Amino acid sequence: QVQLVESGGGWVQAGDSLRLSCTASERAFSNHGMGWFRQAPGKEREFVATINYNGVTTHYAPSVKGRFSISRDNAKNTVYLQMDKMQPADAAVYYCAASKGPAIATLEVNFASWGQGTQVTVSP
Repeated sequence: QVQLVESGGGWVQAGDSLRLSCTASERAFSNHGMGWFRQAPGKEREFVATINYNGVTTHYAPSVKGRFSISRDNAKNTVYLQMDKMQPADAAVYYCAASKGPAIATLEVNFASWGQGTQVTVSP
């Protein structure tokens, strides 16, 4: 099972940008699609973005499309989430996850490994 560690969370103001990173523990990282999810207080965890094993294919939740960008560097075993034009509604704990296969995925059931999460706070 791939071990994942997120970083880059913090506090920003509305309209600011933030980049999250998620580093995997093994080179098998490049065999897996990756995803970002988030969970706000009192809400269920929701899908944010996903990328396939080689970075060619991506998919976003409608609420972040055009503002967030997912990318990966397989040489560094790392996936990124660039968040621009942030809004208070983006505040949540953000989790990265490794999918069970090489393709993109949006459902939690299709992800085998999860990071511990990183907190993102957005003030108005």
